[in-house]
Amino acid sequence: MQYPRRRVRHRAPAWAALIACAPALHAQTAPVTTLPPIEVVGTTPLPGSGVPKDQIPANVQTADGKRLRQLQSLNLPEFMASQLASVNINETQGNPFQMDLNYRGFTASPLLGTSQGLSVYLDGVRINEPFGDVVNWDLIPSGALANVTLLPGSNPLFGLNTLGGALVLQTKSGDTHPGGELEVRGGSFGRISTEFSDGRKLGEHGHLFAALGSFDEDGWRAYSPSRLRHLFLKGGERAPDHSWALSLLHGESRLVGNGPLPESMLARDRRQIYTRPDQTNNRVTMLTLNATRQLGAGFELASTAYTRRMRASTVNGDLNDDYDPPDTPESGVANRTRTSERGAGLALQLSKTAGAHRLGVGLSYDHAQHNFEQSHAAGVLDATRAVVVTQDVQVNALIAGTSRTASAYVSDIVTLAPGLNLSLSGRYNNTRVRTTDIGRATLGLGTSLDGEGRFTKFNPAAGLTWQLTPALTAFGGYSQGNRAPSPIELGCSDPEHACVLPNALQGDPPLKQVVARTLEAGLRGSVGADLRWNASVFRTVNRDDLLFISNGRSAGYFTNFGRTLRQGVELGVSQRSSALDWSLSYSYLRASFESSACVLSVSNSGAGTSPACAGADEIEVRPGDRLPGLPAHSLKLTIDARPAPNWSVGAQLAAYSSQFVRGNENNAHQADDAGQVGGYALVNLTANWKLGAGLELFAKVSNLFDRRYASGGLLARNAFDPRGNLLAPADWHHEQFAAPGAPRALWVGARWSFGSSD
Repeated sequence: MQYPRRRVRHRAPAWAALIACAPALHAQTAPVTTLPPIEVVGTTPLPGSGVPKDQIPANVQTADGKRLRQLQSLNLPEFMASQLASVNINETQGNPFQMDLNYRGFTASPLLGTSQGLSVYLDGVRINEPFGDVVNWDLIPSGALANVTLLPGSNPLFGLNTLGGALVLQTKSGDTHPGGELEVRGGSFGRISTEFSDGRKLGEHGHLFAALGSFDEDGWRAYSPSRLRHLFLKGGERAPDHSWALSLLHGESRLVGNGPLPESMLARDRRQIYTRPDQTNNRVTMLTLNATRQLGAGFELASTAYTRRMRASTVNGDLNDDYDPPDTPESGVANRTRTSERGAGLALQLSKTAGAHRLGVGLSYDHAQHNFEQSHAAGVLDATRAVVVTQDVQVNALIAGTSRTASAYVSDIVTLAPGLNLSLSGRYNNTRVRTTDIGRATLGLGTSLDGEGRFTKFNPAAGLTWQLTPALTAFGGYSQGNRAPSPIELGCSDPEHACVLPNALQGDPPLKQVVARTLEAGLRGSVGADLRWNASVFRTVNRDDLLFISNGRSAGYFTNFGRTLRQGVELGVSQRSSALDWSLSYSYLRASFESSACVLSVSNSGAGTSPACAGADEIEVRPGDRLPGLPAHSLKLTIDARPAPNWSVGAQLAAYSSQFVRGNENNAHQADDAGQVGGYALVNLTANWKLGAGLELFAKVSNLFDRRYASGGLLARNAFDPRGNLLAPADWHHEQFAAPGAPRALWVGARWSFGSSD
């Protein structure tokens, strides 16, 4: 929501203003300069009244659905990586909907085993999956998104997992986005997608919105097809003293992501895969009710209630680490999982503006039940490196569990003086996680997965914003957040019993919860009516960080790590005009370990050589060693030009420096590949032509210069030669694997808008 800012008078003459006002003016008067509009940002998970961006003590970044559509982004991570400062992605899984999204060194990922540190909210509902805090980007209906807000820091108001930031998504409504659209797009990799949406006002206060989406592609790598389907419905009422909206989200996907590839195989053919299949099937249904009510005397009550059901299954064709012909002729193994989750929750928030205070008090309760089954079946790898099962399926784990979180929070924004605002907030979280091993009783499994953990924490935050002039604001603040271990992390924390995630669990000692503390300070301002700039520094320290340590054989375990650090600088400038928009941002990030520890890394050249580490497969991590998967430098430039009223062209540049790969946590791997993937720069082009009668054509070229790059990697053991032929076990060797990026691609499409679309 935007409101015009107050106008500031300047003494310098403005002849354009005088000429425009000449019929009414007979003497010289001071001209009027209009500053950029005030942008209002929500500061709590519940939808409702927001706070002007200049009163938030952090470098908040926002975008709307129109911008997503203009850049023709396939999904939310792709858009954020190209447009938002301090964001990069790792395409470790090899599927465009299964990216690790990193922001200031913290991650939101769909993959178990990734250290999660960002919370994601959709219309007030936290959609990090309770079983592993993962985020399924494929189940977010991009075509229904109205606004995207990225809030940095360990903001306690957003509850668990808000270690480095919160991503807040709001969907469209029929009254805010009236009219309809039908879009069809196709091109490279056999990709075909369709989107349909329609928004309507019903009577004086009612509204209705619907969105349907589908996506199919063959993938640019061999044997990599994917399919998605989305349905989103929302209806409600918006009256002067109350509002409510009931929404239904249903999504289904079948994603194939064939993961990293040894660099020797990449050099031979980048389209190759290692082993297959690697398929994930997701299905979600969520019903959400949001309501607000004006109670009088300045009080407003907001509420969110939801129920959510999630089902997921995976099949991973992997190399059999026990392959040893002729005694063990099975060269492959098919690992399978089935996960089902049922969740529900309720949140209430009472707010009031009283004099210089904007007060808020909230309560929330979230409950989730989950069931998990893991099984495997040995087989042989065929000529395409697919696992052909030859043995009976064996169930390895069958567990049920619950997680419950009750929270209470309070916030206050105090106007100390005109332009000077103090923000205070705090939240108390009480989380219980319980697992029950039902497989032990029903299947006679020799596991022991019963367990229970309780985690409590009060997290405070304080910040100050000072509007030094109408065009310059200083800000600074401190915030603290926490994350309780999820069931998968509690069940896979023993180095002696590594897990093949997401395919195995062990009963282990409980882990500690992660606590993050963030300091941030900066300046933001404007020059004239259309140029904005910002500069900020930040520092976040995690205590008892949760990391997944790989043993180099598709297995590993979770462990607490003493301290980790993310600190850096963000700089940005942007300008908008009638013919040209542009933005430029630069980020520097130092993400490092700040404690010493011995961790598993079988394929690291330094394994077993440190006198401080007793294990033959261990390396020593020291304070100052960089965290893997995170480039230190990133630069983003976007230009959008409108040469004529009916067409526009754009270019987007994203450049990143090199990064260490997983397994090289000590930054000291000495093999030929050096334990890093190189830096890279990508350029995309977009174009839109409006033909009239609501018809629009558009096109996009991705990776214009066909850059061969990798967005991440790891050290592991390679069992194949460069052509993909299976080697004898004695010839298996340690090598660097890389996550290859897609080659140059072209997509074209058409969009028909009818009614009163945005």
